[in-house]
Amino acid sequence: MAKKGQEFKSYTEEFRTTVIKENSKEGKSAGSLSRKYGIPKGTVDTWIYQSKHNGLKRKKRGRHKRSDETNYKEKYEILKKFLKSLEEVEHEKK
Repeated sequence: MAKKGQEFKSYTEEFRTTVIKENSKEGKSAGSLSRKYGIPKGTVDTWIYQSKHNGLKRKKRGRHKRSDETNYKEKYEILKKFLKSLEEVEHEKK
């Protein structure tokens, strides 16, 4: 788990693909690649795993942005109508 104030090192896509290709084509182990490039072995293992399952494309991280504000407006209008109908039903019961 990350600690407060910890800084993470970022690697370029070209560097990642170089390391992954060395693993797949030349058959080098994750341990030898981590020693060669000075990267944690877990990082190399993660890159290899992700390349096998997702290809060389990386998934975007974080929340997906909603593009349409109208969706919220429509939902709000539907909720207003629903609440109004509930009030009418409650009023009729009395």
